[in-house]
Amino acid sequence: MTENENIINEEQLNEVPAVENTVDEKTEVVAEAAPEVKPEAVKPAKKQQIPGDFDWDAFDKKSEKYNVAERSKLEGMYDRTLSAINDHEVIDGVVVDKNNREVIVNIGFKSDGIIPLSEFRYNPHLKVGDKVEVYVENQEGAGGQLQLSHKKARLLRAWDRVNEAYEKEEIITGYVKSRTKGGLIVDVFGIEAFLPGSQIDVKPIRDYDIYVDKTMEFKVVKINHEYKNVVVSHKALIEDELEQQKDEIISKLEKGQVLEGTVKNITSYGVFVDLGGVDGLVHITDLSWGRINHPEEIVQLDQKIKVVILDFDENKKRIALGLKQLTPHPWDALDQNLKIGDKVKGKVVVIADYGAFVEVIPGVEGLIHVSEMSWSQHLRTAQDFLKVNDEVEAVILTLDRDERKMSLGMKQLIPDPWANIQQRYPVNSRHTAVVRNFTNFGIFVELEEGVDGLIHISDLHWSKKIKHPAEFTKIGESIEVVVLSVDEENRRLSLGHKQLEENPWDVFESIFTVGSVHKGTIIGTSDKGMVVSLPYGVEGFAPNRHLKKEDGSQAKMDESIDFKVIEFSKENKKIILSHSRIHEDQAILARQAEADTKSGEAKSTKRVVKIINENLERPTLGDLDVLADLKENLEKEEKANKKK
Repeated sequence: MTENENIINEEQLNEVPAVENTVDEKTEVVAEAAPEVKPEAVKPAKKQQIPGDFDWDAFDKKSEKYNVAERSKLEGMYDRTLSAINDHEVIDGVVVDKNNREVIVNIGFKSDGIIPLSEFRYNPHLKVGDKVEVYVENQEGAGGQLQLSHKKARLLRAWDRVNEAYEKEEIITGYVKSRTKGGLIVDVFGIEAFLPGSQIDVKPIRDYDIYVDKTMEFKVVKINHEYKNVVVSHKALIEDELEQQKDEIISKLEKGQVLEGTVKNITSYGVFVDLGGVDGLVHITDLSWGRINHPEEIVQLDQKIKVVILDFDENKKRIALGLKQLTPHPWDALDQNLKIGDKVKGKVVVIADYGAFVEVIPGVEGLIHVSEMSWSQHLRTAQDFLKVNDEVEAVILTLDRDERKMSLGMKQLIPDPWANIQQRYPVNSRHTAVVRNFTNFGIFVELEEGVDGLIHISDLHWSKKIKHPAEFTKIGESIEVVVLSVDEENRRLSLGHKQLEENPWDVFESIFTVGSVHKGTIIGTSDKGMVVSLPYGVEGFAPNRHLKKEDGSQAKMDESIDFKVIEFSKENKKIILSHSRIHEDQAILARQAEADTKSGEAKSTKRVVKIINENLERPTLGDLDVLADLKENLEKEEKANKKK
């Protein structure tokens, strides 16, 4: 082999291209040189003539169609079609295609991303050309594909968008995911928001399940940043629309206008009626001329009824409606021949403390006041006589057809017990009565139904001091009485109880004479003295200054000692006693007795001295000395007594 041939073969070997082994995206591309070929294995090539101006750079390459300037311009245009993106970044893209399973989104990268259609479930109206936000998870996945997520992008931007929608009061779209207690769970921008049942619609919703898996429009009404809670409302959108309708409807309303509406809600106090965009209230009293316990007795939900406009407030947008006003008033059907004094029958529909309402005919009622239920004068309530649904007969007391008022009476059906009261209860006649009530000044008793009398506290007992009637008897007990006086005009009877017995003070006057002493027991105290119980059930009073004992101590409660009567008053039924007066009087008597004794002795001495003096003229010699000594002693005693 010649030298030139060797050169050609080496050049040919050098022209063998390198082999590239491509693996997955995580494996580096390795270029390996071609294996060394031994010279003897290569066939000798033909001798070729090599031109002197051969372009080795262009060898085995396609010829360049563009010059340097054109190539640079095209490369710049291509680079501008691509966006510089980073992983884990949220950017906007455009939907370029979609099918039943996937959505293809172009973000201006060298390849498009594929996102599952389930991530757009909240937006069933998604179409090609819509802008969507996406999260770049990986620029090249395992298959070399750009990986995007719309769900993650919504979550990252959700709070910003929710707050913005709340501040600007924007209308947003959400997907109802499920039902929960009290409402629904709604997907809003990827956040689970709460839709209360009361905010679904302006009318009450009975079945929440019909809204699940639906897309609806909402307004954000509340955000709790601390607990990441969002509350939305669909009702607010409806109310905004209805507000405009209300203004238009109310502007056309007139009192007395009859409209047709639908019963929207029933409460214990009335019925709400939808008049086609605006609600009105029929109060329970305007549903029927007669009394009803609950509006459900007259109407039902969703029932279409005709109502009349009674009143409305344009500012507060309140409308008062009436149903009973569409029918004739029952008072117009009341018998024109009815007059005061006629008897009527009816049913008790309402009872109050002050009386009972009786329905004479449906829609026409009369009041029986409690004072017209019985001739009795003591306080009672209507419940003591009647109850609801009782059938009663009564007399018409007043009748005003213009004011549509009627008052009735029941006691007028029985004779007035005061008509011949003086014949049945003459003065000094004795009767048995029932204790009905107490006052500080006496006892009210009932002799018969409608005939009451008063026993004054001073007429309960002749001698015993009674502070309150409850000390003497009890309510409901029977008591014997004597008629003291009759006032037929004012319907008053004055009664007594102590008059059943003779006045013991006529006897006491001869027993408890002033100065007499009696054994007594202290049974009560006061600031001025003590009450003393004396024989025969009579009581006396001992002032404090008359309760001092002989040893200087004071008499005490429940102590039994002797008392002297120092004052007796039959008219005032009063006995004044004294214990001190007993020992004080005894001391005075003792001193008087002692004084009387000494006075007697002095008189005797004087008498003896006088006799002696008279006999001095005729003394005997033996008596002179004795008489002289006796006289001297008597004179000394007399002087001593005078000094005392």
